[in-house]
Amino acid sequence: MLWLLKSRERKAVFAMMKEAKRRGVEIDELKNVLTPEEFAALLPQEKPKFKGRIPDVTRWGLPADGEVSTKEYWTDEEVLAVQEPTARGEWEGAAALLASTWGNWDRRNLVNGALGEAAAQDDEWLRAWRKARPGDPGAALVNAESLVHVAWEVRSGLQAKHVTEEQFAAFFRVLEQAEEAVREASALAPEDPTPWVTALAIAMGRQYENDQYLEIWAELAGRDPQHRGAHTRALQYWCAKWFGSNERMWEFAETAAAKSPKLAPLLLIAAHESEFQDTPAWRDPRVAGALDGIVAWLNGEGRDHPATRGDRAYAAKALVENGRFDEAVEQFRFLGTRADSGVWAYSGDARGEFLATRYAACAGATKP
Repeated sequence: MLWLLKSRERKAVFAMMKEAKRRGVEIDELKNVLTPEEFAALLPQEKPKFKGRIPDVTRWGLPADGEVSTKEYWTDEEVLAVQEPTARGEWEGAAALLASTWGNWDRRNLVNGALGEAAAQDDEWLRAWRKARPGDPGAALVNAESLVHVAWEVRSGLQAKHVTEEQFAAFFRVLEQAEEAVREASALAPEDPTPWVTALAIAMGRQYENDQYLEIWAELAGRDPQHRGAHTRALQYWCAKWFGSNERMWEFAETAAAKSPKLAPLLLIAAHESEFQDTPAWRDPRVAGALDGIVAWLNGEGRDHPATRGDRAYAAKALVENGRFDEAVEQFRFLGTRADSGVWAYSGDARGEFLATRYAACAGATKP
C-alpha cells in the first residue's frame, strides 16, 4: 500500500526500513535508538514553509539553495592545518598551535575544543604528546576536554529514558576522570581559565546543584571575567531546560551584556531559548535595543572572534524578526552556505529553518 502515500512519505518509509535493517531492529523500534537529529536526517528535505513567493536569493548575491549545507565546518585555517598531522599520530603541530594561544583565552578555548574532539576520536597523537612531554599543561588541557567528548559519546545523544543504566554508569565514570584531568590541567597552569570552561561542561553532565556550579564559575571568572565560551555554556546551565529558569537566564544574559560587547549576543541566545519555552522574545526591548551594538561589534572588533560565525546566525534571525531585512541579508552574505549554527538546528530541520529565514530576509529587503 506504499503507493497510496505521497512521494515524500514513501521516501521516508523506505529510508526508515533501510536504516532499521542496517541496525538490526524492527522499524517501530527506531524511535528508541535514534536521536531526534538522526531521525530528522532520514526524512527527505521538505521545502520550508514560506508565505508568499519564494525569492531568488542569488539576486542578492547569496548562494543558491542547493549549495546550503548543515555540515559542521572548522573554518579556522590553523586548526585545519593540524587536523591531518594529528590523524597521522603527529602531535607537534597541535602542541605548538595550542601554546600560541596563551593569553588569548577565547581562542585557546576554541583550539582546545577542536583538539579535544579530535583526541576523543583517536588519541594516539595525544598519548604520544604526553609521553614526550610529561607535565605539559597543553596536553593535560586537551586530555580533560577529550574525556568530556568521550563521556557524551558513551552516553549517546538519546533522551534519558532511552539511555541504559550501563551507559549512564560509564558516562558518570568518564566524567569523574575528566574532573580529575581538569584539576591536573589547572595545577599545571593556574592562570589559565580554559580548564574551568571544561569544568563547566562536566558540572552540567554531573548535574551539579547551583551552589556547586557557582563555585566553578567563581574559579573561571576570577581568571577571565569576560570569557565568551564560558558565558555561553553558563547561559545553558541557567536556562529552564537545564537547572535554571527563564528569569535566571535573562538575568545572566543582561549582566553579561553589560560587561562587554562580545557578550551582548547572549541576549540573542536567551531570546531563542525563550521562544522554545513558548515565550516570544525576539522583539523584546532587551533584544531590539541591543541589535545595533551587536551588529557593530560583529562587523568591527569582533569580526574575527571565534564566536562570530555563530553570532551572525543569531543576528540574522533577530534582524528578520525585527523587520531589519537589509541588515539580515548582509549577515547571510557572511554565513554563505553554512547552516550549521545552533539557532537553525532547534527546529529539527536546520537547513529548512536557514532557508526560510533567508527567504524572509530577501523578501523584505530592498530590491537588488
